Parts: sequence; structure tokens; C-alpha cells
Amino acid sequence: MQATGLPNQTAPGSSGNPRLLPVMMSLFFAFGFCTVLVDTLVPKLKAMFSLSYAEVMLTQFCFFAAYFIISIPAGWLLTRIGYLRGIALGLVVMAVGCLMFTPAAALGLYPGFLLALFILASGVTTVQVAANPLTASIGDPHKAHARLTLAQAFNSVATMVGPIFGSVLILSHSVASPDPKTATAAALAADRTGEAHVVQLPFLGIAAALTALAGLCWAVRRWAPAANAQSLGSFARLLRNRRLALGALSIFAYVGAEVSIGSAVINYLTLDSVLGQKLPGMALWLQGAIAHGTSFEKMQVAGFMVSIYWGLAMIGRFIGSAVLRTAPAGAVLALCAVGAGLLAAAAALSIGAAAAACILAIGLFNSIMFPTIFTIAIEELGEETPQGSGLLCLAIVGGAVVPLITGLAADRFGLPHALFVPVVCYLWIMVYGALTHLGVLKPEPPAPLMSEALAPVI
Repeated sequence: MQATGLPNQTAPGSSGNPRLLPVMMSLFFAFGFCTVLVDTLVPKLKAMFSLSYAEVMLTQFCFFAAYFIISIPAGWLLTRIGYLRGIALGLVVMAVGCLMFTPAAALGLYPGFLLALFILASGVTTVQVAANPLTASIGDPHKAHARLTLAQAFNSVATMVGPIFGSVLILSHSVASPDPKTATAAALAADRTGEAHVVQLPFLGIAAALTALAGLCWAVRRWAPAANAQSLGSFARLLRNRRLALGALSIFAYVGAEVSIGSAVINYLTLDSVLGQKLPGMALWLQGAIAHGTSFEKMQVAGFMVSIYWGLAMIGRFIGSAVLRTAPAGAVLALCAVGAGLLAAAAALSIGAAAAACILAIGLFNSIMFPTIFTIAIEELGEETPQGSGLLCLAIVGGAVVPLITGLAADRFGLPHALFVPVVCYLWIMVYGALTHLGVLKPEPPAPLMSEALAPVI
């Protein structure tokens, strides 16, 4: 059954200022850009510290574990200080996380980078808990699916630009690291420190931009509607809402699949069985880079190619924003999950340019999944929308758990076959989309509470 949209999600009689939409677009761009840079750091850190796939996936574990730890406190915070004040605070925390890359680089220690990523992700979580429901509530409630998908399209613009940015400023300055089996401890430490310093400048620039955006959000804080103060007990009550609870499981599966693929794609493309050898039908410059280049040069080329993956996601979200204005959201979600699952399975079983095309094309089908799952799950939650949003953002911890499982599978069975882990995730998303479309999981408005008061923040 087609979703009917989101009714009033804030205090009765209040509504978001439509002028906030451009601000929301810039926010989705900002946290998308920061998140996708982690994918660029994965091959960089793997080579720098001679890590296994499972070990390097700790970057994603630390980043997305923040969603599990921070989401509920962030949802509670929003009910106390308001949407835009919470967003401004989250942006400042993101900037602090970016600044933490400087001491991490100076020390040349892997745990230092993990700590910086956790702090960065804590800010991203706070911003995202607020940005998703606020975007859904600042216009016609019947067009919430399309509006949030449009906002996610700007997120995809960032994730398309991010890999190019990372390839130019992070991967392009890399050199071959000394063999840890033969090099001295001093040589290894010096090499890691030098390579780590490459990371500093990009993140310092990002910190400055985030600080400016935080100032903008603070300046327009009165444009946002008030969030409603409710007890933390409402989180447990909301889990009895099957549509929301299974939506949270779907967010867990989707983010896990997307992060697993995004983290592995650069290393996957540089495999000898994919693009790591000279293949017919490719541009001469690409042939030379992938056939004769160093491992870092191959990673840089692969990093540029990842922009195709995210570019397709961007195109899909602009198309999806239009399609979801009329098409049933659950049906579109199920069909996209089928497409993504088939492509991931094909990438696991094929070789060469066909394998590369399959894994990059997954981005097109991933495009509408997160915003569609999100708006389906929080439909008709009314005044409990901030808490529902917090629960869904809590489920983004799938980006910590599933990539770690994928990394363990890659170490044991090989990176291509590890792609079957995301395939399982897409199968569940297909089921959730079908159940909501068929009306098995109908929207369940929460029962009114007797002792909850509103706490508007201006």
C-alpha cells in the first residue's frame, strides 16, 4: 500500500519554514562528504599500517558505532534545545573530530585515527537525527518521501565529489610503504608519520567549512518548528510499532550493505581479477595506471572510479524524488533492493570490466533506499517523530557491524565472495518494502500519553 506521507511532526499548529530547505540541502551535503571520505581512508590506512580487511574495517566500526551510542541522547537533546540548535552543536562536534586528525597524524598511530573518526561521527549522528525529520516536516506532508529523497540527492552529490577530493588530496600523495617484515621500527614509524600528515590539511579545511555552516544554522534557529519533549521511555514503547521496528532493522541492513560495498570498492577494483591487470576496451591512460602503476597509483585511479558509484546514486535520487511523488514507496523500495542484490551477487561471481560495472552500478539502486525506508518507518508517528528518528539513526550502527562481518568474510573467503554479505541485507530490504506495499505493515499512530508536556524552544 502506498504511503500517505507524514502528518504534523512537531507541536500542534507549528510548521517548518520552507526557506529552511536550502539549509537542509547543505547539511546533507556536509555529512555525506565527511562520511564518504572514510571510504578513501580505508585503503590508505590499510596500506600504512599493514592491516587485514577485518582490522581496517575497524574504521567503519568506530565511525558507525557512534550512531548506536549517540542517537538516543541526540534525540533527547533535540527535544530540549530544538532542531537547529542541535544541528549547530553537531556541526561543531564534527569540526572537532576533523581537527583531531592533526594529533593522530603527528603520533602516527592507528587508534588515534579511530578516535578522531568516532568524534566526527558523533557530530554527524547529532546532525542526522535532526536533519531527517526536520526536512520531512518543512513542506507538504504528502510529499515527504520525495522531499527527503531530494535532500539525499544532495548527499549523493557530496559522496560523488568526495572520492575525487580524497583521491587527489589523500591517495595521490602516497608512496610505497616499506615492508614491515624487513624494515626497522624507526623506518616504519617515520613512514607512517609522513603518510599520516597527508590527511591533515583536507580535514582542517573541512573543519573550517563546518564551523561556518554551524554559524548559519545558529543564525536561522528560529525558523525551525519546536521538537516535543517526551520521556526516554517512549523509545521502548515505539519498538512495539512493527512498521518502525522492522524499518530500523532495514536501516541496519541498508547502511551495513552500503558501507561494506563503499569500503571495499577501491580494493575490489584493484584486484587482479577485476581491474588490476591490463584489460581490452579501456582508455589508454586507465590501462597504463591499472596495469603498470604502483599499488597506490592503482588505488588513486580506483578512487576516481568510485565517483561513478556515488554519481549513479545521485542520479537515482533525483529520479527517485520524481518517481516517488506518484509511485508506491514500498514497491519502489522492494524493486531497488532486488536490483542491488542481483548486482552485488553478479560482482561476487564475475571478473574483469563486467565485475567493475556491476559493483559500481549498485549505487543507482541504493539511491532511494535510506530516505524511503526512513519516511516509511516514521509515517504517522506525529509528536513522537523525534524519538522515532532517534531509533532509526540508532540502527545506522549496521554500518559498524556488517562491514566487520564483510571484512572477516573477505579475509577467509576472498573479497569478491564477501559481497554475499550485502546480498543478504538487500534480501531483507526487499521483504520490508513488499510488506509495507501490500499493507501487511500498516502505519501505527502512537497511543496518546497522559503525562507528557510540550517544550517548545525558540
